[in-house]
Amino acid sequence: MDLTEGSLKEKTDRAKKNMMLFAMISMFMTFAGLTSAYIVSSERDDWIRNFEFPSAFYFSLVTIFLSSILFYLFKKMTVLEKHSTATLFYVGTFISAIAFVFLQLRGFGEIVDQGFYPTGSESTITTSFIYAIVFIHLLHIIGGIIVLLVVGIKHFKKQYTKEEHLGIDLAGMYWHFVDALWVYLFCFLLFTR
Repeated sequence: MDLTEGSLKEKTDRAKKNMMLFAMISMFMTFAGLTSAYIVSSERDDWIRNFEFPSAFYFSLVTIFLSSILFYLFKKMTVLEKHSTATLFYVGTFISAIAFVFLQLRGFGEIVDQGFYPTGSESTITTSFIYAIVFIHLLHIIGGIIVLLVVGIKHFKKQYTKEEHLGIDLAGMYWHFVDALWVYLFCFLLFTR
């Protein structure tokens, strides 16, 4: 299909989806750089190998996976114009997103409980990398929560229909991406020590 074909709305929708793809590629490159630096730094003599991975991060993995499923069901019910069912899935998505943030902060607390701080004399290069990677991802999640709020407001105003749901599509692209990104980061941090 020629990218110049279609109505103005179709072209605008395609452009918005392409801009989201470019944003996602940019985010991926940021984390590719961080994880590459982590691998290179893990060869240092002062790298901690017996660091206990926070249990809250395991729970956050389940929570973020659940939020992706709930968002998918929210979109599906919206397209089927089942507003009240969609609302339940939206609320579930939002609650699981907030729970994810709470669990990430709890994970930071577990790292501190082990005696490792993000900076200062009690910090290590290992835990500083973990703090940085998880915190930067958490910022992207908070951005996603803001997007979820905007989508929620439009949903409650019944602005999405079977034909018009680009906002949900874009939010879904972003939300599923940051969710998948956490799965990658979780596995990376768990198995690359």
